[in-house]
Amino acid sequence: MRIGELARITGTKAETIRYYEREGILTPAGRTDSNYRDYCDKDVATLTFVRRARSLGFSMAQVRELLALSDHADKPCESVDLLVRRQLAEVESKITDLAALARNLGEMLQSCEGERIGECRIVESLSRRA
Repeated sequence: MRIGELARITGTKAETIRYYEREGILTPAGRTDSNYRDYCDKDVATLTFVRRARSLGFSMAQVRELLALSDHADKPCESVDLLVRRQLAEVESKITDLAALARNLGEMLQSCEGERIGECRIVESLSRRA
């Protein structure tokens, strides 16, 4: 299949697919007689894996590691578990930070009683040093 079809099937832009090839995430595609890239079902599976891992917040380095680990189906999954545990801890930390941010923004909104920007507590609080 050509790059456009791979892009359509996986919901990935063609330029991203080319980038993944350059970075070694995807094996460089074979070429047709007319020099078009020619992808196979394995490329669909790999790209689907990458997109799903990225949607879960894994970095490109972590995706590379997960892909490398996935090539060894007979090995214990301790390494994969460790990567996922670290990612989960990172996500939970971000949730905590975002909850604090939401509280701060809510407090800023509640503190605003002015009708003019010159009296606005939000602008005033943003102007203060942390």
